[in-house]
Amino acid sequence: MKPALLASLAVAASLGGPAHAKTMSQTDPYLWLEDVTGDKALDWVRAQNAVSQRHLTADPGFEALRTDLRAILDSDARIPEVTERGGYWYNFWRDQAHPAGLWRRTTLDEFRKPAPAWDVLLDLDALNAAEKANFVWHGADCLKPDYNRCLLALSRGGSDADETREFDIGARAFVKDGFFRPEAKGALSWRDKDSVYVATDFGAGSMTTSGYARIAKLWTRGTPLSAARTVFEVQPTDLAVTVYRDHDTGFERDLAYRLVAFYKDQLFLLDPASGAPRQLDLPDSASKAVHREWLTIELREPLVANGATFPAGSLLAIDFKRFLGGARDWTALFTPDAHSSLSSATWTRHHLLLNVLEDVKSRVTVLTPQPDGTWPRVPLDGAPTLGAVSLAAVDDETSDDYLMQVTDFLTPSSLLLGTVGAAPTLLKQLPAFFDATGLEATQHFATSKDGTRVPYFVVASEEVKANSRNPTLLYGYGGFEVSMLPQYSAGVGRGWLSQGGVYVLANIRGGGEYGPRWHTAALRENRNKAYEDFAAVAQDLIDRRITSPPHLGIQGGSNGGLLMGNMLVMYPQLFGAIVCQVPLLDMKRYSHLLAGASWMAEYGDPDKPADWAFLQRYSPYQNVRAEALYPPVLFTTSTRDDRVHPGHARKMMARMQAQGHDVLYYENIEGGHGGAANNEQAAFMQALSWTFLRQKLF
Repeated sequence: MKPALLASLAVAASLGGPAHAKTMSQTDPYLWLEDVTGDKALDWVRAQNAVSQRHLTADPGFEALRTDLRAILDSDARIPEVTERGGYWYNFWRDQAHPAGLWRRTTLDEFRKPAPAWDVLLDLDALNAAEKANFVWHGADCLKPDYNRCLLALSRGGSDADETREFDIGARAFVKDGFFRPEAKGALSWRDKDSVYVATDFGAGSMTTSGYARIAKLWTRGTPLSAARTVFEVQPTDLAVTVYRDHDTGFERDLAYRLVAFYKDQLFLLDPASGAPRQLDLPDSASKAVHREWLTIELREPLVANGATFPAGSLLAIDFKRFLGGARDWTALFTPDAHSSLSSATWTRHHLLLNVLEDVKSRVTVLTPQPDGTWPRVPLDGAPTLGAVSLAAVDDETSDDYLMQVTDFLTPSSLLLGTVGAAPTLLKQLPAFFDATGLEATQHFATSKDGTRVPYFVVASEEVKANSRNPTLLYGYGGFEVSMLPQYSAGVGRGWLSQGGVYVLANIRGGGEYGPRWHTAALRENRNKAYEDFAAVAQDLIDRRITSPPHLGIQGGSNGGLLMGNMLVMYPQLFGAIVCQVPLLDMKRYSHLLAGASWMAEYGDPDKPADWAFLQRYSPYQNVRAEALYPPVLFTTSTRDDRVHPGHARKMMARMQAQGHDVLYYENIEGGHGGAANNEQAAFMQALSWTFLRQKLF
């Protein structure tokens, strides 16, 4: 859930202890549904799945929709996501013929062609057949400078737990007796060709209470994992540890992060001779990054340094060597205002590209550090003025080339290749997967309960009538400083817009649309702000007669599933249907389930009476009532989700079903937190949701 650093960390699993479980079993009759793979629980799951399938898959439009969605997901016209390494462009690809996928590469000249010739490095379907497994791709870490040896992360069934194997690209094979990390929730990364950093489950006491690795070790080729030497460790109550080598030529260094909690970490520089860690004097709450000669921090709280005050949301830079020598004369590269926040900062060899959101619309600026300490800035040539932009350096060590993906609600996404100082050229563009003729996207603002203006986007026919009868789907997330940005979604287009529906995306507090202030405004005891914002957007749609409660549906997953649960119990009168996906719902138990303990900085600690005093107000499982009138709900989750425990959705379904409410449930036996392990499963799960919404709202 935390971008960048934690995105690469696996999430570990541990149910609450026996004593806690015994106490809960006295008050929670559905605790048995937390037994993820227990026969009794899975029998219940299969029974619920069968009911949902009878209701939804028998719908006259279901099969055609599922087929179309699968065709979109498998389409050869999709834009491959590529990474440049050593002159080759790498991609992982899934389609109908290769449901598990192909890891492959090509040259830039080939990639420019409509149908590039790809060199297949690993056929995951063939590996699964040979090993009678169901591996899901988790990525590759390839070693500079020749990139011939890679560490491949593979997950069984899509869970966060994975294993790592060393792969030889030249031989197109795994390395016999090479580095191998057994399945666990950890990571492996290169230090050099004969050693790796490993953070994983080494046995009792090696994992944090949040379920992440606590100990990082240096492992030398040819020795057993048990002989690896500890280089850095954190406290059991911390969130996680990670250690890695910066491989930039001339700037090689080893760095360690102590992740104390979400939004709180410490950065250490390991001594090249002794390995002793040196903690850098930086705010725990700031996001920290080292690139070549530069140290940058993005502030979550104000910082006073060298006589200057920098507000939260600022991006600051300083020469790394000067910082180590005691200098603190930071340069502010970005300072937010009431309408702007920093979305990303991307280095090329000589420049820094800042992607700034201005009222949730991307603006890209090029900054160039000068010997005199200034950072002149100019707009990036060819960057769009509407829609959302994502940027990636091609090779930040050798060139100023970058990849830019551009997307909005109605224009098929495009991938461009550019060099700073020249206009980018088009590499790839999606075809139109749905007919957007006559549709338009507009931005509006609702006023929340406390007077805050909350932006949202509406995608609808240019001739939509204010008659209160338009089937409308409102989507939201509202947590972990994750921004909800405009994007081209073929699934939304085929499943909803092409059916005559109105689609709405809410930018509520808890997200990152206006930087840290927007996120922290809805933390812990202030979680209600996110829910009030979402309700305000719903009410604004109703007041503007775009729709009305019988025609207004909502959808969200993970933290957005918690949002859906609270909309259900707090504002049921506003909605006609709810799709609640891989949700958190039992906020009394969440910190004892899977990765839940790692999110207490976001929500609070339910085992502390002071925190439970506010958390219980936002715990849908405890607040659902038999006598209330609720809209129909579809819960979806995954057995293999080892991040958000499927017990949340299971127990909420069981309780609401027993209370006599209109609820359906479907649990994919595979799929992880994304809900699907392959395109076939993804198309099926999407078709269930769209069919349910159409049945209830049209």
